[in-house]
Amino acid sequence: MQDGLKLDLNRLVRKQFIKPGANIGVRGITWTHSYWGEVATAVISADMSGQSEGWLRIQLNSLDQRIILVSHPRHFGGRQWYFVCPVMNRLASVLWKPSGATRFCSRQTWGRQVAYQSQFNDATNRAHAGKARIKSRLIAGFDPDEWDLPPKPKWMRWKTYGRYETRFEQYEAILDQGCAALVAKLMGQKIL
Repeated sequence: MQDGLKLDLNRLVRKQFIKPGANIGVRGITWTHSYWGEVATAVISADMSGQSEGWLRIQLNSLDQRIILVSHPRHFGGRQWYFVCPVMNRLASVLWKPSGATRFCSRQTWGRQVAYQSQFNDATNRAHAGKARIKSRLIAGFDPDEWDLPPKPKWMRWKTYGRYETRFEQYEAILDQGCAALVAKLMGQKIL
């Protein structure tokens, strides 16, 4: 899934690509990957000036897709906007276009055809990814190679840091178990 393109309606609103209550005209949008750089570029336009209905149009290479938007009232005021999946006709905040797909649809549309990379990871790879995720949240202005577990950032509560520290140690234990099992396996084999 993460190798495909993603349209997150709430993120588009937060980054002011689209605005509830307004017709924005045409805007450019770019998808980037942390390793490969720019992945794709498209043009979007949206009309959310209606009280409860609108649309978003995306033009990406040969794709020219118009997606219906609807809003529902929130419990404490205001409205929450959603995409209407073009296939499943269900509400979604995020639409996906996996590699090779011809349009954006909800995750449920793609079913078992697509999955996140983490779904294929074993315990060791999940532990490595978990440690890296915690480290990236704590690193602030420190050199990542200098620290196994970086010190508590100035803005973070001690209770939160303690949870990160506990989880980091659990990942370490999983990796230690994996190393011990590998050593035992290698010791059990005859060395020629």
